[in-house]
Amino acid sequence: MDQILNDVAGLIVNGLPTFILVIILTVCVKYLYLQPLDKVLAARYKLTEGARKAAEESLRNADSRVSEYEVALSKARSAIYQDQADFLRNVHAEQSAQVASARAESDKRIAAAKAAITAEAKTAAEGLDAQSDILATRIADSILSGRVS
Repeated sequence: MDQILNDVAGLIVNGLPTFILVIILTVCVKYLYLQPLDKVLAARYKLTEGARKAAEESLRNADSRVSEYEVALSKARSAIYQDQADFLRNVHAEQSAQVASARAESDKRIAAAKAAITAEAKTAAEGLDAQSDILATRIADSILSGRVS
């Protein structure tokens, strides 16, 4: 048993410098490598998180602007449609006025033509009456005088 304890004590004494070197290396790696690396990673995280937040903010702004543009576009479209409707109403009113004026003009011409035809018919009837009287007189004279032409 003494032998085993001596061997274990020898192993511990021989392994002690290696253990101390590992602890020193662990401390050096921690302070010289891991802490600066943690600082760099923390700074990088802050930067990426800030960029992510800025991107989210810009997306929200873009969404609000898109909705504003859609509202403005719908207002502009409705204004254009209203202008078109007003223009078409004006065109239809002008066409109706022109049709009414053409109808009135044609009614005047028809009335004037009817009056002219009535006057011509009256003149023709008077002329026929006068000629019928003359012809009746001639026929009566011819029958009475005994000559037939």
